[in-house]
Amino acid sequence: MAQPRRPRNARSIDQVTYDVAIVGGGLVGGTLACALAGHGVRTVLIDRLPPTAGLSEDFDGRASAIAASGQRLLSAVGVWPHLAAHAEPIREIRVSDGPSLLFLHYDHAELAEPGAPAEPLGQMLENRTLRAGLAARIARLSAAPRAVLDVRAPATVRGVAQDADFASLTLSDGTRIRARLAVAADGRQSTLRDAAGLRVTGWDYPQVAIVATIAHDHPHQGIAHERFLSPGPFAILPLRDDDTGRHRSSLVWTEHAARAADYLALPAARFLAEIADRVGGFLGRLTLIGPRFSYPLGLQLAEDYARGRLALVGDAAHGIHPIAGQGLNLGLRDVAALTEIVVDAQRLGLDAATADGLARYRRWRRADNLLMAGATDALNRLFSTDAAPVRLARDLGLGAVNAAGPLKRLFMRHAMGLTGELPKLMRGLSI
Repeated sequence: MAQPRRPRNARSIDQVTYDVAIVGGGLVGGTLACALAGHGVRTVLIDRLPPTAGLSEDFDGRASAIAASGQRLLSAVGVWPHLAAHAEPIREIRVSDGPSLLFLHYDHAELAEPGAPAEPLGQMLENRTLRAGLAARIARLSAAPRAVLDVRAPATVRGVAQDADFASLTLSDGTRIRARLAVAADGRQSTLRDAAGLRVTGWDYPQVAIVATIAHDHPHQGIAHERFLSPGPFAILPLRDDDTGRHRSSLVWTEHAARAADYLALPAARFLAEIADRVGGFLGRLTLIGPRFSYPLGLQLAEDYARGRLALVGDAAHGIHPIAGQGLNLGLRDVAALTEIVVDAQRLGLDAATADGLARYRRWRRADNLLMAGATDALNRLFSTDAAPVRLARDLGLGAVNAAGPLKRLFMRHAMGLTGELPKLMRGLSI
């Protein structure tokens, strides 16, 4: 990223005024900065880590499934051109329940319009690739003539205050940032959310996600697999071949928290054997690439998404189980909705934090996020039990949905993020 630039509206050497101040430069906060700045909103992005910190192989081993609507957003804000060459289209999704012969199979070809190519169900990207694409777009926006995007990183927020006109943030170097709207994009342990007195409701799951990347002999053909085992879902997610032509997949192995540490401590050969036992032989010989990672799992929802001149996005507002791969997509919908509200307000000559605008954001996003949180929690509980009657019922359910064409197509469109009240940027429309 370019070095921070001081906008022309600075009042003194230690006080700068913006329309929006975003705290947290991760995947959601960085996308929001690109979206707002791309629409002419004076924005500052504040992050505690230097811009290059999230790009190394050992920083974050996760990969994300970007729904079709999320890809439209990333295209609209100028990030997707930096990502397209690294993305792997998801053409099919196969969901199975342990050894059961009943399954659910999504095929993108089933949604094709007559005479038009079928749109992929989504795109797989490693998180560090996403960060690199965001960093490239942010660098371009912040270095442009008459740039409206300022980047403060590394920097931490020491104090937060609000009055009738501004949210004021005091940074670790003494700089005072004033903004019409402050946005907490600083994760599940959000300091801005806590400073505003916004409580969270949630619980920890007795599970840990073990994440690793594998190479394999046979191509995955763009198929994502989700297998429900007794400790939790085991996902095999297709990645783009690397520069040497190796076929690759990302694994998300949900395991009992009490056993996860033992698996992570295994020698590489034994750890790979455990993976191979769960994957099966359809990908051929497997090789472990890079380090292993683990992430505790839980559900968390903020009691409100806005207070005064503060709005919450991404994990600061909601954190869900990764069973459906929708966590980041919910955050991207937050970005698209909040961008539309802020841009609409400014075009009417209003500031970025009108009470009506934030009330609209609250209504727009809270219901969607609550629905997804409830659905993922229920699915995780349903598929994490070996009780015979429950197993029979869920297997019959998978088979029934697979056989019901219209219902299955509706579920496929939901997985693609194409249902509900979508913001304009996720419908391929301009604000």
